[in-house]
Amino acid sequence: MPADAAFCPGCGRRMIIAPASVTDTGPLSANLAAALAYFTFVPALIFLLLPRFKLQPLVRFHSVQSIALHVICLLCGIILRVLFIIFSVIPRFGYLLGSLAVVIVLLGLFFLWIVAVVKAFQGEFFKLPIIGGFAEGR
Repeated sequence: MPADAAFCPGCGRRMIIAPASVTDTGPLSANLAAALAYFTFVPALIFLLLPRFKLQPLVRFHSVQSIALHVICLLCGIILRVLFIIFSVIPRFGYLLGSLAVVIVLLGLFFLWIVAVVKAFQGEFFKLPIIGGFAEGR
């Protein structure tokens, strides 16, 4: 295997080890804290306020990205509510179209959340498509 390989070509396991200063956050590891930041916005706010987590780039990145993801989910909920009201005016298939739109968007957001939690737990700086650049700049 090449010395500069980031991932194993056979199994895909990450080969670059994070330095000890990045993962040393006391009893709670940086990977676990980054993953916990996605469970509601409360842990993300706490991690951004506590100095020992605020200085960890992994935890800070995933906390900001988590808050941005929750804001996007709130906006999607408002848009879906308006879309459902508009679709309910259509006779016969309006409620079906509205329900279908809600289910598709909710499943997409759920899978996006699962991927973000898993990548954070693995210690990766996984940038979500729209909000990742915003989180990286903070």
